[in-house]
Amino acid sequence: MSDFTFETTPRVICEFDGALQLGSLCNEFGAKRAILITDPGLQKAGLIDAPYQALIDDGINTLLWTRVEADPPESTILDAIKGAMDFAADIIIGLGGGSSMDTAKLVALLCGNPQQLDAIYGIGLAKGPRLPLIQVPTTAGTGSEVTPISIVTTPTQEKKGVVSSLLYPDVALLDAKLTMGLPASITAMTGIDAMVHAIEAYTTKHKKNALSDGLAIRAMQLMTAHIDDAVSATPSRESREAMLQGSMMAGMAFANAPVAAVHALAYPLGGHFHVPHGHSNALVLIEVLKFNRDAAHAQYAELARAVLPGERFADDNAACDRFISYMTDMVERMPFTRQLRDVGVSESDLDMLATDAMKVERLLINNPREMTFEAARNIYASVL
Repeated sequence: MSDFTFETTPRVICEFDGALQLGSLCNEFGAKRAILITDPGLQKAGLIDAPYQALIDDGINTLLWTRVEADPPESTILDAIKGAMDFAADIIIGLGGGSSMDTAKLVALLCGNPQQLDAIYGIGLAKGPRLPLIQVPTTAGTGSEVTPISIVTTPTQEKKGVVSSLLYPDVALLDAKLTMGLPASITAMTGIDAMVHAIEAYTTKHKKNALSDGLAIRAMQLMTAHIDDAVSATPSRESREAMLQGSMMAGMAFANAPVAAVHALAYPLGGHFHVPHGHSNALVLIEVLKFNRDAAHAQYAELARAVLPGERFADDNAACDRFISYMTDMVERMPFTRQLRDVGVSESDLDMLATDAMKVERLLINNPREMTFEAARNIYASVL
């Protein structure tokens, strides 16, 4: 751990009602034509009205783009790129969950330097420059506002990633007001997703480093302390802010210490069954923690001591087991289904899921214990 590289992340603004600054931020870049990329659900909920009006009031000619789909397919990305080019946008704003922000990243990149999307899947294949990019998360989960990764669903229903430092946004604007009305189920799914980012960054086999470790620990402390209030009927502003900041810190952590098997096994569930990403992670999380136990018990013990400071443990093994049971209890009380059959998976799908999970080699190599086809299938079967 003494030798590592930590990439810097965007300028971060954490401010309640901060989305009203979008126009002044565009002006800082000298931009006059913005495309605001979001999804139809946020438009229907009225969450984009105030940010959009703030842009207009500050003299920014703004195109509202509300066609983002969950787990964005290539066609959605290409459609948004064409829209931005036709509008002659000179700044890109992603407002929403991971799908909107991932779409915005690729629009900024491919409008700045046109390239074939399917030619830049992988690590470090993209070329700059890109257009200025501002990200505004409306969920506390993906951390996409501070990561150099964009996930796309291919025509064959595989999830592939573009990974490049060019995808780091210029500004990440965290406005907890935009998350205050988030449904409990989405709050829970995205919250668990962010915790998975922190856990996998802390236990990753490659690129684990002191800075990511510190961010992952603090992210877990914030989110475990506040998730129950955040999913309650009357969540507090404090909890919403803590979840949003914890998610961001977890994003910074895994941007430099990459995630592993939980995400690799979650991707086929999203690609084939359109399960929300956070829910997919939650479905396989506990079984992957158990699978990794012997290889990661020291790190799990450290996480237990960080999130349960009032408890005392006889040794690392006891602390490790307590961490797994603590996370199990947390997932059990969250307001979402916990069996694969509840999202449409059947016994006949398990081989296909395991086969596709094994294709996500860029993540599986980071897992503290080697994942095999048989192990992946057994994990899926255990939560069927």
